[in-house]
Amino acid sequence: MKIAVTGLGAVSGIGLDVDENIDALKHKRHGMEKPHFFTHLDVPVSEVKVPNVTLLEYLGYDYNFFLSRTALFGITAAREALSDSGIDVHKMRVGLISSTSVGGMDLSEEFYYSFRENHEHGRLRWVSQHDCGSSTELIAKCLHITGFRTTVSTACSSAGNAIMLGARMLKNNMLDAVIAGGTDALCKFTLNGFNSLMILDKEHCRPFDATRAGLNLGEGAGYIVMQRLDDAKREPYCLLTGYANANDAYHQTGCSPEGNGAYKSMSEAMAVAGLQPSDIDYINVHGTATPNNDLSEATAIRRIFGDRVPPFSSVKAFIGHTLGASEGIEAVYSALSVKNGYIYPNLNFKLVDPNIGLSPETEFAEGRNIRNVLSNAFGFGGNDTSLIFSKID
Repeated sequence: MKIAVTGLGAVSGIGLDVDENIDALKHKRHGMEKPHFFTHLDVPVSEVKVPNVTLLEYLGYDYNFFLSRTALFGITAAREALSDSGIDVHKMRVGLISSTSVGGMDLSEEFYYSFRENHEHGRLRWVSQHDCGSSTELIAKCLHITGFRTTVSTACSSAGNAIMLGARMLKNNMLDAVIAGGTDALCKFTLNGFNSLMILDKEHCRPFDATRAGLNLGEGAGYIVMQRLDDAKREPYCLLTGYANANDAYHQTGCSPEGNGAYKSMSEAMAVAGLQPSDIDYINVHGTATPNNDLSEATAIRRIFGDRVPPFSSVKAFIGHTLGASEGIEAVYSALSVKNGYIYPNLNFKLVDPNIGLSPETEFAEGRNIRNVLSNAFGFGGNDTSLIFSKID
């Protein structure tokens, strides 16, 4: 049974929809700036460049309507994906599988400041959206999805796991269509947490470069709509042919030096798709620009592909590391890579790391013959997920 990708939606620091995102990637317009909406840390981030009030207006809501920034991003991207697919949620068994890491933490922080000053102050309805599942329920309500819906939270692999779960449910005839992906908003909790790990770069990040010194965070959302190929009414973008999740259980926040989890997830995804390493034409790497992640991922890639590593690149110097949303957004990019032959530039790469010995793609390309894209999403605790998007024969 073949699983088709029939709808795409994305919002990030480089665009409020898919077209804006791709245009920015084509012209190397990254989203990295010092924070506009909170300025307690002097580090670059890729913020969505509009405040919540503007997002509410964009979605057609009254400005007094309270939604977490995480939910606002999720509604924006999921609505675009649903509209793009052309499916009718009232006539099909449509499920929503959404992922997030921080949930409604942005509103909880606003509540805390008032509550800290006076325990009788603070708006409790802000705290009501704190739970990760709240954003999923809000997205479902806005899209009129009343059937199956659930939330996945496995750190930075969350959206990849949401997509994998959606594909398995389709294959088992539990749903007719699935909207799957993830959404996350920046907040002080996230920035302070990553800062405490000492893995934030105070400059624009440089994935796979020898001088890389850490990651830049971002925010946004990305969703794809999947259906069984035989049920698709419109021409799909591509197929989701492979997926796998593995855990190297090496460290709470680091990857094993041998890249064991990454090796297993990539290898098993190819096995599910029935592909050999030579069949992969492009790798959308996780590529966070931390010394540990890039070396571990490159080691795993070398173990699989040897001296014949296909073109690869990381988009995180454009959109930042968007945590639970990262593979949602990058699944959209990967689907379009298959559809249009896109290869995305790895910004800021200049110097080959002798410990890695690999050079990512640094220029945007289109019209390439890309049959299969391997897309990686690796999370804390070694929770590693790989997806494979393929051309329709």
